[in-house]
Amino acid sequence: MLPDWVDAAIENFAGLVWGLPMIFLLAGTGVFFSLYFSGVQFRAFGHAINVVTGKYDKATDPGEISHFRALCTALSATVGLGNIAGVGVAIHVGGPGATFWMIVTGLVGMATKYAECTLGVRYRRIDENGRVRGGPMHYIDLALGPKFKVLAIWYSVGVIFGTFGPIALFQSNQVADIVNSSFGVEHYITGFVLAFLTGLVIIGGIKRIGAVAARIVPLMALLYFGGAFAILVQDLANIPAMLYQILNHAFTGTAVGGAAVGILVKEVLIQGMRRAAFSNEAGLGTAAIAHSAVKTKEPVREGVVALLEPFIDTVVICTLTALVIISSGLWDSELNGIQLSSAAFEAGLPGFGIYFLPVAVSLFAFSSLTSWYYYGEQAWGYLFGERGLIPYKCVYLFLIVVGSVWALTPVINLSDAIVGLTVVPNLIALLLLAPTIKKMTVEYFAKLKKGEFD
Repeated sequence: MLPDWVDAAIENFAGLVWGLPMIFLLAGTGVFFSLYFSGVQFRAFGHAINVVTGKYDKATDPGEISHFRALCTALSATVGLGNIAGVGVAIHVGGPGATFWMIVTGLVGMATKYAECTLGVRYRRIDENGRVRGGPMHYIDLALGPKFKVLAIWYSVGVIFGTFGPIALFQSNQVADIVNSSFGVEHYITGFVLAFLTGLVIIGGIKRIGAVAARIVPLMALLYFGGAFAILVQDLANIPAMLYQILNHAFTGTAVGGAAVGILVKEVLIQGMRRAAFSNEAGLGTAAIAHSAVKTKEPVREGVVALLEPFIDTVVICTLTALVIISSGLWDSELNGIQLSSAAFEAGLPGFGIYFLPVAVSLFAFSSLTSWYYYGEQAWGYLFGERGLIPYKCVYLFLIVVGSVWALTPVINLSDAIVGLTVVPNLIALLLLAPTIKKMTVEYFAKLKKGEFD
C-alpha cells in the first residue's frame, strides 16, 4: 500500500492533466478542424452512411477489415462505462445543462476524429503478410520524420499504460461490482470469465476482434436504445420540457449544492465537455489504430467513417442516458455515477431496470477490453516489434482478474494521467499535418462529386 500522501498526489496529478486546459484544448481543436475542413462532419454525414453500408467496399483493396468492422471495432472501445457512469457523474455534478455541452463537444469532436483517422490510413504500414500497423505513432514517425520520433514513443507508452489502468483494471472492477450487487456473483468469478472471453477474442488479432465487434456493437446498441426508448416513450409528453431544461440549465448553471451562477455555469460546461472527451476519445488518436486496418485505398473515405463515432457515442448514446436520468427526477438526489444511472433505469423500468444495466455494462466493458488490447498491442509492436508480445498479452489478461477483486486506484489514476498526456503528441501531429489533410479532403470530394468512385 502506498502512503496516503502519495495516493493524493497521484489523484491530484490526474485531475490536473484532465483539467480545464486539456478539455478546452480538445474542444478547441475540434472547433478549429470543423472550420478548417468546412464542416466536414455535417456535409459528409450522408456519404459516411453509404461507405459504412458497403457501397464502396472492394475485397481487393489493401487492409484487413471492412469499413463497417473498423467502425464497430473503434466504437467498441469508446462505447463503455463513460456512457453510463460518466454521464451519471456529469448530470449529478453539473445538472441537466451538462448534456448540452456533451452534445456540442461530441459534434466538434467528429472533425477531430475525421482528421486523425484519415492520417491513420494515409501513413499506415502493411507488411508482407498483409498485416496493418497504423495509428498516431506511425503518422508521427512517417509524416513528421526522425526529429519527432520522441513524440511517437511518448504516445505509444501512454497507450500501453492505458490498457493496464483505465481499461484492464477499471473496467473489470466496475463490471465485477455491479454484477455482484445485482446477481450475487463473486468478484473473482466475473474477473476470470472476462479474462477468458477476452483471451478467446484477442488471440485471433484484428480480424477476430473486428468480427466480434461487428456482432456485439449492434447488439449493444439495440439493447441500450431499446431500454432507453422504452422509458422515454412512457414520458413522451415531458420530452420537450426536458430539452428546454437542458438548454436553459446549460447557460444558467443549475446543479446540486447551489452556488453563484457564474461558478455553476463553469461547472456545467466543464462536466459536459469532460464527459464527452472521456467518452468519444476524439483527440486521443486511439481510433486511428483501429481504422488504419480498413480495406481501402482512400484515406479520406475512412476518415469520413470515423466521424460517425462521436455522433453515435456522445450525441446519441450519452444523450439517451442523460434523458433517462432527467426523466427519472433523480438527477438532484445524492446518487452519483453508476448508482444514479442504475436507479434511473430501475425507476423507468421497475423490476427490469436493475437487471438491464448490469448486462449493458458487461457488454460495454467486454467490448472495450478487446478493442483496447489491440491498441496496446499495436503500441507495443511499434516500440518492441514481436518481442515480449506474449508476456504482454498474459499480463493484460492477468490484470483483468486482479481488477475484478482489487481496484488499485493509484494505478488507475496514474494511468489516466499518462493516457491524458498522450493527447499532446497526437494534437501536435494533427495540427502540423492539417494542410495535408485539407489537401486530401479537397481532392477526394472533388473526385466524389465527379462520380469517379461510382
